[in-house]
Amino acid sequence: MSKVILILSDALRYDVAKANMGFLGHLVEMELASLYKVPGELPSMSRPMYETVHTGLPSIEHGIVANHIVRLSTKPNVFQLASSAGKVTAAAYYWFSELYNRAPFDRVEDREVDDNNLAIQHGRFYTQFENFPPIICSSIP
Repeated sequence: MSKVILILSDALRYDVAKANMGFLGHLVEMELASLYKVPGELPSMSRPMYETVHTGLPSIEHGIVANHIVRLSTKPNVFQLASSAGKVTAAAYYWFSELYNRAPFDRVEDREVDDNNLAIQHGRFYTQFENFPPIICSSIP
């Protein structure tokens, strides 16, 4: 069975990532993984770069030009293409959910996803709000 796992290291210089990700470096040495240095795309922000990596298009073409733009991708992307080809997809950070499954992200409904009808079929989406208080449900007469 062939698998592709893409690990994006956001806001970490290439040399620092290469020097400090020992296990991934070992996989590359054993020819069980590949390492690619992806040149940045302007604007130098996370969400536009995620969309660029997953669509292959520059920001000016896909339209995600800032981190605050919250909407689904309007371009063909790796998640759509893989799921359309019968492959299984998964992701973890909530911006991927917002770009490829549903926007805006709902911390309760979208946090854990197992749905073969979505572009990202399996997700355990985390946010920068990981320490939010639990939602307590009770029936009060």
